[in-house]
Amino acid sequence: MMSAPLKSLGAKDAVFNHKRAAETKSCADASQSMSDKIELRAEVPSDLGGQRLDQVAAQLFAEHSRSRLSAWIKEGRLTVDGAVIRPRDIVHGGAILELTAEQEAQGEWIAQDIELDIVYEDDDILVINKPAGLVVHPAAGHADGTLLNALLHHVPDIINVPRAGIVHRLDKDTTGLMVVAKTIQAQTQLVAQLQSRSVSRIYECIVIGVVTAGGKINAPIGRHGQQRQRMAVMEGGKPAVSHYRVLERFRSHTHVRVKLETGRTHQIRVHMAHINFPLVGDPAYGGRFRIPPAANLNMVETLKNFPRQALHARFLELDHPTSGQRMSWESPLPEDFVWLLTLLKQDREAFVG
Repeated sequence: MMSAPLKSLGAKDAVFNHKRAAETKSCADASQSMSDKIELRAEVPSDLGGQRLDQVAAQLFAEHSRSRLSAWIKEGRLTVDGAVIRPRDIVHGGAILELTAEQEAQGEWIAQDIELDIVYEDDDILVINKPAGLVVHPAAGHADGTLLNALLHHVPDIINVPRAGIVHRLDKDTTGLMVVAKTIQAQTQLVAQLQSRSVSRIYECIVIGVVTAGGKINAPIGRHGQQRQRMAVMEGGKPAVSHYRVLERFRSHTHVRVKLETGRTHQIRVHMAHINFPLVGDPAYGGRFRIPPAANLNMVETLKNFPRQALHARFLELDHPTSGQRMSWESPLPEDFVWLLTLLKQDREAFVG
């Protein structure tokens, strides 16, 4: 759900009214010093009433991080019915949230010359094929060397876009397609599409076990109660829906295609483990290693030492944020994924023979 522009109180789409702070300066001089004016207004829908202000704001203004929104609340830049309240205070359906702030350049991040596999690029968006091992965003233990640092080198002005244009993420060891917004306007539109679920994201994975048929997994996901780095299916978690179908079955594994309806953290990994078909190589959700019956030593060693979760973002489809044209991309399976499929096929043929 998105915020509405100031002039349209009841609408749910976000519109930024951004103004350059130094319009009289040259573009080159202003690119690193300018900030964008943010003026947003939204009415709290009834289904969000009764929640904390910071929780509601995170859903209505999802293009901004929760920590940034909390800071704006404390600074009095995000008000409720014109009043300044605390992030933890409860808001009710029908209340009017107004945000007036400036999006400052994210100067703490550094640009790094890291090679990018660019699938598509224009003035508004960038589609990349992310390799395994590349962290998307700086975090504890990964202060640099991330996709974000590479983006700052490739598109310096992206420093002025929230989260450097990153609107969705892939786990460090998940490969495949990602779209990045190069402007605030593109970022706003892409976030709106993600929230309305009009972006099509289709993944392929190799799971442990023989999946008999495709299906739908509708199971809410939240942060694990004890292991905070993990997610889990739990009552009270955020709605999460995945659709899966079988591409190919092997003796003890299955090549599966998964289409996301929502985009929760670790969603495919958590959902497939939840139905007892964890991903090969998944260090967090894969469970105890199981040796396939009568498997040869090469197969056992490959499965045991597969260096990452066997998950690849294969297809991406969305409406271009400026032209509105429907666009789609496909990423070929990476070499390690193809090699594992080859071994599984050989194992199946040898056993049948």
